[in-house]
Amino acid sequence: HADPLVKVSIVPRGVAALGYAQYLPREQYLYRTEQLFDEMCMTLGGRAAEDVVFGKISTGALSDLERVTKVAYSMVTMYGMNERIGNVSYYDSKQSDYAFTKPYSESTSQAIDEEVRKLIDQAYQFVKKMLFEKRELVDILANELLEKEILFQSDLEKLIGKRPYEKETSYQAYINRRSNEEAAIHEEVLKNAEKKKKK
Repeated sequence: HADPLVKVSIVPRGVAALGYAQYLPREQYLYRTEQLFDEMCMTLGGRAAEDVVFGKISTGALSDLERVTKVAYSMVTMYGMNERIGNVSYYDSKQSDYAFTKPYSESTSQAIDEEVRKLIDQAYQFVKKMLFEKRELVDILANELLEKEILFQSDLEKLIGKRPYEKETSYQAYINRRSNEEAAIHEEVLKNAEKKKKK
């Protein structure tokens, strides 16, 4: 369910970012639990890769950890996507984003924190397991990144294959739409050239 990777770079951007990954998100307003969990897994990929490859972690995952924590708290406290906490939402639409009142007890607060940690840990363990199983592919990508510094989706497909999903991704739809538009423009140019020749 994760958004497709469009570009990944190890070229530093600014002071804090030592590289980045760019994804093409879907135009979507409703998300299922599985989609949010997969997004968390995708976001934890860099931190998990550090752990798997080097056996150490760094501060490079700060923004990823912020994002994952925000998603996990939203799932538990806003969207009612947690069995233990239940179908309740502590979100107040009249306040700013991600601000919620605390109309619950300290024990509920502790339960929320426990469920968020559990959810993030499940995602992290899932990603680590997958990276261990696909370690060869991780090394292939890492070596190619060291050589080229920037990889695009087409590079990834050549190195490790296409995404194993039948459904067209939003990136593929965008590329196909662009190709069709370019083909239509090219056809129009050829028609106009033919008309000019006949005159």
